[in-house]
Amino acid sequence: MIENHRDEIALPPICILAGGVGSRLGDRAGGRPKPIVEVAGRPFLLHQLDLLSRYGAAEVVLCVGYLGDQVEEAIGSERYGIAIRYSYDEPGLNGTLGAVRRAARYLGDQFLVLYGDTYLRLDYRAAVVTWQASGLPAFMSVLRNDNRWGPSNADFHDNRVVKYDKFRPLPGMRWIDYGLGGLTTEAMKFANDSESDLATLYSALAEHGLLYGFEVSERFYEIGTPSALEQTEKFLQGQIEGRSQDD
Repeated sequence: MIENHRDEIALPPICILAGGVGSRLGDRAGGRPKPIVEVAGRPFLLHQLDLLSRYGAAEVVLCVGYLGDQVEEAIGSERYGIAIRYSYDEPGLNGTLGAVRRAARYLGDQFLVLYGDTYLRLDYRAAVVTWQASGLPAFMSVLRNDNRWGPSNADFHDNRVVKYDKFRPLPGMRWIDYGLGGLTTEAMKFANDSESDLATLYSALAEHGLLYGFEVSERFYEIGTPSALEQTEKFLQGQIEGRSQDD
């Protein structure tokens, strides 16, 4: 059971990349953008926001693109005590890093980044506290993967991600980017303005020894494909039923 951390220190602002189309979901998407596809009885983003609220989240910026107006209509400006703002993609291909750059005016000097199609089972507050204590300008959560949940793409030693390559993972890599990261305005300077993929920035930070690594032990859930969505729905339904029994 997840403990409620709302009375402790609030998390930094959280940038959620919620511009996914959901084309691989086919009819299962129901004509909705992927972040608000119904999962276990409600739009997927609400499961994310509910979880974040229990770790003290106070501010979220949703980076939206495809049918972003539907996302804003479904989620609104406040959920579970979290204030929600929206940052819309510009026409054309923007990329994950471009979306973060556009949202920067709402995010301040230090913020978290995650994807709008993943449910991440980690202690968000512990991740932030240990990252801040490290003094490093960025962090990445990592899971010992051994190619189980997709190709392993990171090397992790002594609480640092020392190598990360999303596009050309090396054979000896055993860790995977879990999906939650953290950035500062200083960290954003390590990618050229022409770069559009957040993974390129993380890779550069790792090469410079500036990427703190937070180790996670629980598998992640996501909704990128029908089979993944089915697993996630089963897991979330079990979570909801468990919380109902505790009430």
